[in-house]
Order: sequence, then C-alpha cells, then structure tokens
Amino acid sequence: MAGTRLSGDDEGMTEINILPLVDIILVVLIIFMVTTSYIVSPSIKVNLPDAATGDATAPSSLAITVTADGQLLLDGVPIDEAGLRAAVRAAKAKNKDLVCLIAGDKESRHGDVTHLIDVVKQEGVAKFAINIEPTPVAVTP
Repeated sequence: MAGTRLSGDDEGMTEINILPLVDIILVVLIIFMVTTSYIVSPSIKVNLPDAATGDATAPSSLAITVTADGQLLLDGVPIDEAGLRAAVRAAKAKNKDLVCLIAGDKESRHGDVTHLIDVVKQEGVAKFAINIEPTPVAVTP
C-alpha cells in the first residue's frame, strides 16, 4: 500500500493565485500616493473672495489676475495694461469665442477689477467670468 495515493494530488494547479498581483498593485498605489503629495504646480497666491453660488467654467483662454497691490497678471505673468490689451486682441483674433477668467484678490480694490472688466470688454470680449472660491452654504433647519 505504500505506492497508493489517497490525497489525489495528481491534478495540476487549476486556480490563478492573484495575491502577488494584489500586493504589487497596493505597493504601486502607495508609491503613487506618496509621490503625488510632492508634485505641486507653481502658482501665484491670490486670496479669492468667497461666494456661496457660482458655476464651474470651461477652461478659459486667458486668465487675468489683479493682485492685492493692483498688479496685473496674464496667465501668471506680470503685464501692463497696454500689453494686456495687445494680448487680448491677439487672442480674440485667433478665437472669436474668447473667454476671460478674471480673478481679483480679496484685498484688491473694486475699481481695479471693474477697470479690468472694462478693458476686456473694450477689446471685444463678450464672455468673461469672475473667479471665486466657493464656500459651503449653511442650511438652517
């Protein structure tokens, strides 16, 4: 009876062991989560005003910012009003449906933002959006 097998181990392995695959995916996920915290896009710190309402806008062709000290930025690059007018004209010539996203620092003067809107409208841009920082709406019972 020493030659008989009772356990039935004659069959090959018919199941796929996915545990090593799951381990590898979890390690890759952890590496991805750790490295994404170090990837930071360069940005200009602007303290946007809060608003409870507002719609998401499509990516704009031109992002214009007024800082707290009244400096104008076009797509993050400092620019003067004449340069801004030329850039808006050039972008308007390429795209008739140009959209300008205007961001004004919370500490900037209302007149600076109003003047910027007026400049954009004078150059023929009919569509513009004011950039805000959304805040949660308080619900009263």
